[in-house]
Amino acid sequence: MPNMSLKKNPMPEQDPLVRNKNFLEVAKGYTADMAIDEAMRCLNCKNKPCVSGCPVNVRIPEFIEKVAEGDFDGAYEIITSTNSLPAVCGRVCPQESQCEGKCVRGIKGEPVGIGRLERFVADYHLEKASKEEAKTVEIPKPNGHKVAVIGSGPAGLTCAGDLARMGYEVTIFEAFHKAGGVLVYGIPEFRLPKAIVQNEIDNLTAIGVKIVTNAVIGRAMSVDELFEEGFEAVFIGSGAGLPQFMKIPGENLLGVYSANEYLTRINLMKAYLPEYDTPIKKAKRVAVVGGGNVAMDAARCAKRMGAEEVYIVYRRSMEELPARKEEVHHAMEEEIIFKLLNNPVAVLGDENGRVRGLECVQMELGEPDESGRRRPVEIKGSNFVLDVDAVIMSIGTSPNPLIKSTTEGLETNKKGCIVANEDGATSREGVFAGGDAVTGAATVILAMGAGKKAAESIDEYIKNK
Repeated sequence: MPNMSLKKNPMPEQDPLVRNKNFLEVAKGYTADMAIDEAMRCLNCKNKPCVSGCPVNVRIPEFIEKVAEGDFDGAYEIITSTNSLPAVCGRVCPQESQCEGKCVRGIKGEPVGIGRLERFVADYHLEKASKEEAKTVEIPKPNGHKVAVIGSGPAGLTCAGDLARMGYEVTIFEAFHKAGGVLVYGIPEFRLPKAIVQNEIDNLTAIGVKIVTNAVIGRAMSVDELFEEGFEAVFIGSGAGLPQFMKIPGENLLGVYSANEYLTRINLMKAYLPEYDTPIKKAKRVAVVGGGNVAMDAARCAKRMGAEEVYIVYRRSMEELPARKEEVHHAMEEEIIFKLLNNPVAVLGDENGRVRGLECVQMELGEPDESGRRRPVEIKGSNFVLDVDAVIMSIGTSPNPLIKSTTEGLETNKKGCIVANEDGATSREGVFAGGDAVTGAATVILAMGAGKKAAESIDEYIKNK
């Protein structure tokens, strides 16, 4: 019998004032009973609107039906038939604007907790697999063709996994010393444990995907040289890791970080662990400039690194804040201070060249701009100084120009993004691209969707060739 409750089963979480001092995962996950009860809220709609909201087309009602029956193994098989990274997606996808945003249960109440159920199923499978003896993994039959993938973030991992299952010999080239891309350097441990990411990567290497780390394509090897090495197609999923700054006075002072640098030092280089020697400033008062998910991650990390006060400085109001509502809610619970309708105009320094404050000006909202959001307008004479000793800039990123500058015939747009059609094909024959390298900074699941489409296009391209 369906569960007609208007509310989702709440997610068990750490206490906010405990978790803002540690890097353990915030959400504890559903129990089996909670997952079954939540799954029974699904009406199993005939036209499946939730599936249309998923960039990788997870067969959502089908896997939820299996959860409701208590068949968690069956649910995992259904999810992984289209999704290579279920434990990741269940944690970091913006379900509220995708699958759950289409759920009919959301019309008169809360939608089914699709993301929470996906996470439960993936975690159940991982826990069960860890208790069982190692099983022989069935490696797909080789088809005799080789494909190179540049970047081991969500787009690259998805593309590589799908191609490997088709029988391709796939090699991923990763610039960092560890695979995972933004999943390991960008998203904090308390949102996405790195052991979860490593498990998903291990699942891919088990079916034959090769990963070469410390390989900067464009320096160590060019795209042309990859073709010379026998690769018949190349997928570029190198992300958008080049930080942007405001170009205001004082951005070169000691104590000013890009969010990418700050998060990489903490997440990939483990600055939060005492046994690691990663240099990072232990600040007392931190200002994070920006209002997206990355800004929330940086602010919450700063709090956990020991800052007494952490501010989100954003030039629009709460209504226009682009971060996920869940992330904003968690940040507020963890005592992050929101300084909305404020915009920095200068970073102030002391006699030693270190940050001593952030000068801001108050804003008000005017007419809507081209994005549809009301344009922030400066209030003259409203300047004030925020007393901080570190500033983290989180106002966006763009693709690294290295690959485009070393690859002849590869078209890019004025923002430095690679131009590719909806199937991932670029202006260069045999070269495909997807994810943030094409769109600019976006979500994990959209990058995965792009990797999935590109894998299909590469398969078709090589077969036709």
